[in-house]
Amino acid sequence: MEAIITRRSVRSYEARKIDKKLVDLLANAMNAAPSAGNLESRHFYFVLDEGMKKKIASCCSERQRERIASAPLIVVACADEKENRYGERGKNLYSIIDVSASVENLLIAAHSLGLGGVWVGAFEEEKVREALSVPSYLHPITLVPLGYPAEKPMPHEKKEMKKIFTFIE
Repeated sequence: MEAIITRRSVRSYEARKIDKKLVDLLANAMNAAPSAGNLESRHFYFVLDEGMKKKIASCCSERQRERIASAPLIVVACADEKENRYGERGKNLYSIIDVSASVENLLIAAHSLGLGGVWVGAFEEEKVREALSVPSYLHPITLVPLGYPAEKPMPHEKKEMKKIFTFIE
């Protein structure tokens, strides 16, 4: 619970590499996420190469390029939209839910390991697809730059519980 409650979006990183053992732990945390119907309709690219990180960052809004390129690791999270036994709902919704569950595990695990990261949705999908040679059935959903935090973000004010939850007793 502590990692869930204290995690913050980190957008600035120290210039130090992430140890391979930690990268493996992050991948394992993502793989442990639940999956609709156990379809595992997700795929992740772990980008550590400096040149490729710059290519990926160039696909983002100008405001974000520098901070994304400076992250020691960028995870490109893709929905696997191949046809599945759930039809269009599985292809267009369940695959995105699978990715989202994995990315949340990634962010919580990263925080618990002393790392930080952030969801990035403002990128040109086709350019990312081209840079990584992503096959047509994979749909890049989000980029997640990760590293050792060079900032300590303050929490944002959350909506009142009564505005976002309905309890039916």
